[in-house]
Amino acid sequence: MFNVDMDQALAGSMRDFRELHGTNLMTRVTPFFEWQTQRRECGLWPYSRATQEAPLSVCTAADDRGHAFTGLNFATQDYLGLSSDAEIKAVAKAVIDEYGVHSAGSSALVGNTKYSLRLEETIARFLQLDHVVLYPTGWAAGYGVIKGLVRPADHVVMDGLSHACLQEGAYSATANVHLHGHLNLSSVRRHLKRIRAKDTTNGILVVTESLFSMDSDTPDLKVLQDLCREYDATLLVDVAHDLGALGPGGRGMIGEQGLLGKLDIVMGSFSKTFGSNGGFVACNAAHVKQYLKYYGSSATFSNAMSPVQAATVTKAFEIIQSDRGRELRTRLLDRILALRDALAAEGLEAMGNPSPIVPVRVGEEALARLVSRTLPQFGVIANLVEYPAVAKGDARLRMQMMPSHDRADMRIVAARLRQAIEDARLEYLDHGAAVIPSRPVAHAVVDDEPRVYAHSG
Repeated sequence: MFNVDMDQALAGSMRDFRELHGTNLMTRVTPFFEWQTQRRECGLWPYSRATQEAPLSVCTAADDRGHAFTGLNFATQDYLGLSSDAEIKAVAKAVIDEYGVHSAGSSALVGNTKYSLRLEETIARFLQLDHVVLYPTGWAAGYGVIKGLVRPADHVVMDGLSHACLQEGAYSATANVHLHGHLNLSSVRRHLKRIRAKDTTNGILVVTESLFSMDSDTPDLKVLQDLCREYDATLLVDVAHDLGALGPGGRGMIGEQGLLGKLDIVMGSFSKTFGSNGGFVACNAAHVKQYLKYYGSSATFSNAMSPVQAATVTKAFEIIQSDRGRELRTRLLDRILALRDALAAEGLEAMGNPSPIVPVRVGEEALARLVSRTLPQFGVIANLVEYPAVAKGDARLRMQMMPSHDRADMRIVAARLRQAIEDARLEYLDHGAAVIPSRPVAHAVVDDEPRVYAHSG
């Protein structure tokens, strides 16, 4: 019989179980399962949920024990709602009839299709960068471009909040990973200056996102590119969360900042705005494209995007550049601003800048878990983000927007969030003093200060 302990379920974090000890590779993961089970039995495990129908603005989902609930959906990464778009689905059906559902090979062999080649051309024109490499997922693109280009003696200078695929790629490629303070350009310069003072023979890759998915904020990309020129470094920009959904013509922050065709390397994902899976790397260098095709292992040794994926993403680019795409972005921004205003009216903090990601700060992890448990009762589907994906004590709900959200629902969901937080706070007071602190955690150096090393999702 499992003894349910609410205080245990409210304590600790995923970080506690990253380092494993013991000779048996299978049994030493048991403590994580026990902690997870405590949270699950207390209704505090919000992960691995499954939609029971198309993930529209209202849908039904089930937790990982099969308990279903219906609510306003703010947990889906489908920023223009294209995954259920009629034109997208028509293209998918036609290509399945023509090609089947599988690429049946790596892009280095015969996994390319006329649709994948057409998608490469489409992305090149859209970004004004001549050469594009496709990857089976956005994660594979972020990991693969770093692992493909960076060698052990090289250096990676990256924002401490960069996505997990970028951090994993960096740490797998070199031990010389330098995390700088979030959006801190002075920190970037100090790192570059220090590296070049000691090492004038090896490469430096500077890595950032154009829209950070946890804080909804953006770096000054021109200054970063200029710093790279000054210190003989290369800039990689991940545009996963803004390309297609924001900026002039849907060209995201690089379009907003007037940098189309001017950045060293751009990588992105199709899983946020383009209604599919897959990713890409784009640049103006044919030699870089060819090298990544054969030395970027996550593309070389994986099956290529399926023809149906490539065709539907190409159709998504077509819609994004059309009048309807502009209307969808206008409607999306209207809903984003309406939600942020409604949250402010309820006394809640929406972090960052207006984007399809609206992070609502809650604070302590234990409190945030109680809030997340309460949301289904209020008819709200939203994702909890807690340490180590974000800083300790800075847990939040990451609300993800679609143009199909009803404007009136913004006031409704804001009021429900406020009530959920108030109700959870009362319960939190009963348990807060008894919550066991997390075990000691590993640290990394960020801008010469010890900071908790966190992967953002």
